[in-house]
Amino acid sequence: MKQSAAILAGGAARRFDGRDKSALVVDGRTILDRQVTELASIVDDVLLVGGQATHPAARHIDDLVPGCGPLGGLHAALTATDGGSVVLVACDMPYVTAPFIAYLLSLGNTADIVIPQTERGYHPLCAVYSRNCLEAVTARLAERRLKMTELLADVRVHCVSAEEVGRFGNCHRLLANVNTPGEYAGLETLQSHEP
Repeated sequence: MKQSAAILAGGAARRFDGRDKSALVVDGRTILDRQVTELASIVDDVLLVGGQATHPAARHIDDLVPGCGPLGGLHAALTATDGGSVVLVACDMPYVTAPFIAYLLSLGNTADIVIPQTERGYHPLCAVYSRNCLEAVTARLAERRLKMTELLADVRVHCVSAEEVGRFGNCHRLLANVNTPGEYAGLETLQSHEP
């Protein structure tokens, strides 16, 4: 069955002065280019959901229900696929790797959501969602219940431990995202770790 990746690029980035975080440069390449390269090597289809970002190896789709944050992006991605799993990745995660994402996808038949869980909590913006989630996502959108982690109560969930994530590199590096200029500056610390 076809597997897809969806990069959520439609956020307002209020804590980053509205900048397109996917265009931030890390180690000489934009985050978006790094992500698309990694994801395209393991999935059949890479989607860019929302925003204005483009990439020649990805197809752009818009939210079907605008203004609903990541849950709206997940809804658009699940609707745009042909029934396989979708790995959802935030556009500000520079260090996701193909082996790590392939591992998450390999667990897709164990549950409706495969999600990393560390001492920092769940990581719903680096997780695999099956098409079985679409009904619950649609219902939550209709009720304006938009918190991603609350979706976990509606479907079968497989949590991936920090120890499992650690098999693929430094857990905090793999799951790092850039919400603020300070976090972007702090990436240099993470870059000193092994991938």
